[in-house]
Amino acid sequence: MAGAIASRMSFSSLKRKQPKTFTVRIVTMDAEMEFNCEVKKQILDEKIYCPPEASVLLASYAVQAKYGDYDPSVHKRGFLAQEELLPKRVINLYQMTPEMWEERITAWYAEHRGRARDEAEMEYLKIAQDLEMYGVNYFAIRNKKGTELLLGVDALGLHIYDPENRLTPKISFPWNEIRNISYSDKEFTIKPLDKKIDVFKFNSSKLRVNKLILQLCIGNHDLFMRRRKADSLEVQQMKAQAREEKARKQMERQRLAREKQMREEAERTRDELERRLLQMKEEATMANEALMRSEETADLLAEKAQITEEEAKLLAQKAAEAEQEMQRIKATAIRTEEEKRLMEQKVLEAEVLALKMAEESERRAKEADQLKQDLQEAREAERRAKQKLLEITTKPTYPPMNPIPAPLPPDMPSFNLIGDSLSFDFKDTDMKRLSMEIEKEKVEYMEKSKHLQEQLNELKTEIEALKLKERETALDILHNENSDRGGTSSKHNTIKKPQAQGRRPICI
Repeated sequence: MAGAIASRMSFSSLKRKQPKTFTVRIVTMDAEMEFNCEVKKQILDEKIYCPPEASVLLASYAVQAKYGDYDPSVHKRGFLAQEELLPKRVINLYQMTPEMWEERITAWYAEHRGRARDEAEMEYLKIAQDLEMYGVNYFAIRNKKGTELLLGVDALGLHIYDPENRLTPKISFPWNEIRNISYSDKEFTIKPLDKKIDVFKFNSSKLRVNKLILQLCIGNHDLFMRRRKADSLEVQQMKAQAREEKARKQMERQRLAREKQMREEAERTRDELERRLLQMKEEATMANEALMRSEETADLLAEKAQITEEEAKLLAQKAAEAEQEMQRIKATAIRTEEEKRLMEQKVLEAEVLALKMAEESERRAKEADQLKQDLQEAREAERRAKQKLLEITTKPTYPPMNPIPAPLPPDMPSFNLIGDSLSFDFKDTDMKRLSMEIEKEKVEYMEKSKHLQEQLNELKTEIEALKLKERETALDILHNENSDRGGTSSKHNTIKKPQAQGRRPICI
């Protein structure tokens, strides 16, 4: 038959449900960046539908990949004002200002601290690849009745969509349930592995469209098979090299993190020492001023004590002279009573004056003693101030540093490379090992997905009150209906549904 091409797509050794895995391409860094930018562009251009809460999380990883770790002193309010991070549909759907969106993006951006650029880009792709329209190539087709439909081809299988609903497929054909795919002219045929199910046929507009569909089917099926076969020796060596390279990068990041922490600790210690040195300088200045004041006070007290001592000597001298005058007056008594009375009165006055001068001399003597005592105290204070100044100037200024080593960040999840061999000769040991690896990856992926889903639900609840219902698009409504039903209508769950016994023939 002219133009008839068929590709056998069946394998019975892997019937159980497989977890969704990632296709890791061996490309250069420039090609990875170009691919990541293309995915980001498709999301921003709304060629791939993205829920609002998921778009905020994707934006935070995009910021981490571009700006590195969050630093409040550098990434201040408004630093994302010129960045295009969210689809316009999401911005118009809520009564939120650009500052409010930036605040929520920055909150998640701060949690990504420590992730390298390639890790942030990989996390971006992990989230993007779970979107319903990610990786799906749509083609306009017609069934036997002439009904217009859409055929979606991706890494999981073939999906039939209603033209108005590109999120939820009407029916899906996983690669492990397809026995044969072929086309003749414009007619395309899908033969399920279960012979009880009728063959599904459809028509495309042009012959070259069928060729393109078949090429995509063959390529996606080959990748599907590669992810489910035992690794060859070459692939195992490549994986080992990749693990060694990842360990080396991890050690390098840990070393840089330790150096950064030690540098920050050294800067903090230097600032503390400078602060303490400044404080000690201020204390030394104050001590010098106090010493100078003490010396001035001691000089004044010494001078005052000397003056008081001289005054006391002068008063004692005057008291002695008064006493001599009194004795002389008594010795030269006047013969007459009047003179005697006058002399007695003078003697009495001289005695009173001598008594007052004696009291004043005693008081001055006590005051001189007190001034001597104050002088001794001032000199003792001067001696203590000099000793304190000596202690301050001889005290060590740099204490020993014992930086605490930085705790090692936890290990990041690893990603395996795929091989190029298409051999299907499995051994029991290979199958058991492969099953254990797949199950381990599935558990790790489910734990991360659970935490991620909790974050997304929290943000969705937070911004739900600001949503403008009248601005919802048809895809928003379909996505919300799928979420309300628990996501049971997505293409991933459609593929994973257990087949009911006695399934009826396909009729679309």
